[in-house]
Amino acid sequence: MDSSNKELVLNQQTIHNRVQELGQEIAKDYQDKELVVIGVLKGAFVFMADLVRAIDLPLSTDFIQVSSYGDSTTSSGKITLVSSPKQLIKDCHVLLVEDIIDTGLTMQWLARHFSELGAASVRICSLIDKAERREHTITIDYAGFAISQGFLIGYGLDYEEKYRNLPAIYHLNI
Repeated sequence: MDSSNKELVLNQQTIHNRVQELGQEIAKDYQDKELVVIGVLKGAFVFMADLVRAIDLPLSTDFIQVSSYGDSTTSSGKITLVSSPKQLIKDCHVLLVEDIIDTGLTMQWLARHFSELGAASVRICSLIDKAERREHTITIDYAGFAISQGFLIGYGLDYEEKYRNLPAIYHLNI
């Protein structure tokens, strides 16, 4: 991809600083609780890796993979469970980690799913909050950045499975 196809939105240092702040806030809120941090694959893996290192608590990690996009840039409106966490959830405090929340459909579904599995609590942490696209009511307990426009790539965010490895976040001109 040549540089004319992307515009910098968040640089590495800005992302790093905010992830550190989120980690401190989460550590404070979950003191003396059994915390399970569950990343939503594939997009959250970079953010989650940095986030869990910023949470100064004993915790466990796992992943879930769902799909609502397929190969499209817009949600199909239907959630498909691709893979489940191996960790036992009952009576644990679950922190769902997502790269970006727009319509809210996936997070609403996941929060309900983990509540039904017997989680003591379910909270949501998202690197990017695109609230203007929200169609489903959800609460993002820990939001990194509110970004309203553009198709974003980098730091785990992809377009057609590419660009996740970029160290900053860019708007992709497609």
